[in-house]
Amino acid sequence: MVNYTTIDEYIAQFPADMQKILTKVRKTIHKAAPKAAEKISYSMPAFFQEKNLVYFALMKHHLGFYPTSDGVAAFADELGAYKTSKGAIQFPLSKPIPYELIARITAFRVEQVSKKQKK
Repeated sequence: MVNYTTIDEYIAQFPADMQKILTKVRKTIHKAAPKAAEKISYSMPAFFQEKNLVYFALMKHHLGFYPTSDGVAAFADELGAYKTSKGAIQFPLSKPIPYELIARITAFRVEQVSKKQKK
């Protein structure tokens, strides 16, 4: 396993067409979580704001998006077309990536973390 230190390093390892997808995911997350800091966690790109908000990773046939179990549960009704597990969503590379859904899930996680910090 390669130990990346930045999201730029992570994205750079992929072919140009996949870099475009990963870059757009990154920008989508930044727009939904403008105060979040980037980091690498579990060898994946992650966004941190008080705690880890979301992660993403490119696999052979899908984009893995990891918004924790709360993020998956909150959007369960909209995720029926995708393979999910407790804290993960698989967006097939053979279909358009739902960037708007990624943005809304990320915004949910920001709000969730902010509420917990206020308590």
